[in-house]
Amino acid sequence: MKGKNRAKLLISVLAILIFFAVFIKPLASAVKQGLDLQGGTHVVLQAQDTPESKVDDDAINRSIKIIERRVNELGLTEPVIQRQGRDRIIVELPGVKDPEKAIAMLGRTAMLEFKDMNGNTVLTGKDLKDSKASVDQSGQPVVTLQFNDEGAKKFGELTAANVGKQIAILLDGEVLTAPRLNEPITGGNAQITGSKDAQEAEHLAILLRSGSLPVKLEIVENRTVGPTLGQDSKDASVKAFAIGLAGVFLFMLLYYRLSGLVADIVLLLYTLLLLAVMKGLNATLTLPGIAGIILSIGMAVDANVLIFERFKEEIASGKTLRAALNAGFSRAFVTIFDSNVTTLMAAAVLFYLGTGPVRGFAVTLALGTLISMFTAITVTKFILKALVGSEFTKNPAVFGAKAPKKKEEAAQ
Repeated sequence: MKGKNRAKLLISVLAILIFFAVFIKPLASAVKQGLDLQGGTHVVLQAQDTPESKVDDDAINRSIKIIERRVNELGLTEPVIQRQGRDRIIVELPGVKDPEKAIAMLGRTAMLEFKDMNGNTVLTGKDLKDSKASVDQSGQPVVTLQFNDEGAKKFGELTAANVGKQIAILLDGEVLTAPRLNEPITGGNAQITGSKDAQEAEHLAILLRSGSLPVKLEIVENRTVGPTLGQDSKDASVKAFAIGLAGVFLFMLLYYRLSGLVADIVLLLYTLLLLAVMKGLNATLTLPGIAGIILSIGMAVDANVLIFERFKEEIASGKTLRAALNAGFSRAFVTIFDSNVTTLMAAAVLFYLGTGPVRGFAVTLALGTLISMFTAITVTKFILKALVGSEFTKNPAVFGAKAPKKKEEAAQ
């Protein structure tokens, strides 16, 4: 039994240390970073009433969905798109390489129109099925349009009625191209030429594919966070995290000794699990999020402190190490559970009522709290039971506890 516990202890400790050494750096790099850590652009768009459309809840909600499609098509890292007040939309684009072009895409209405020589609109973007950027036979960038069944019929009728004439293709009232028709086009496909380069053609294809905005949006605020400032914030946060973690490690080791060493090892596992869960949930790490992680580390340590104090009390009452350990965990569980549930309730309120960075803080705090509770009442208990069962030592002082007084001493 003693040898079995020693094997459990050795395997579990080595596994945590090896996994931490191997995976901590890749996981930390893989977690998506917010605007304040990697730089990017913060844009505020305001909806405007026009004679054609009025600003209301439905128009704003549809605009948010369309902007989301446009941003996602650009392949940007974890954008933040949310409503502010009655008629404003906040867009944060972390790590965007060309902010001017990205911003120009966001507020564009993208109303596509096909007009004949008399200025009559025959087709609109609603008749489109798909649009893709490609190159023509001469290697020039073009946008290929594919119409739906109704659009294909309308386009065939438009081209058949205007053979030898020009038709105009407009986007937001500006003429993109005005080709002269030599013959009817009945295949349900068309091309838009005139793009300066492949990137411009791709952006145009994205605009057309995502649909036109129901209302006009104007940029009222545009703020860019440079990558240097973001890197400075990240470096300062990492430094604060490392100093705080080292301080916690040292305190636990000095005050609780062998029990504190176990807590420190489990804290490494906690950090690894937290980063893995954030990566799995595709969560974004921001400066407030880092603050939430540091706070949740405090919660993890607090749970271990409660357990170890109960453990010490049970030893002082005269119980053996094994009995004191079981009783200590049983007594501490209710307190740990209550405190963590209270924290989770606060995190839920912050997430529900907050926006942007506040939500990031709430997410990391909630995840950290759940993981800290799991590691404290399962992993710490498993390793401590293996340690006590291995009979490495029976001296309570090694666990930061005082040996119980003998009956004679107590009587005096």
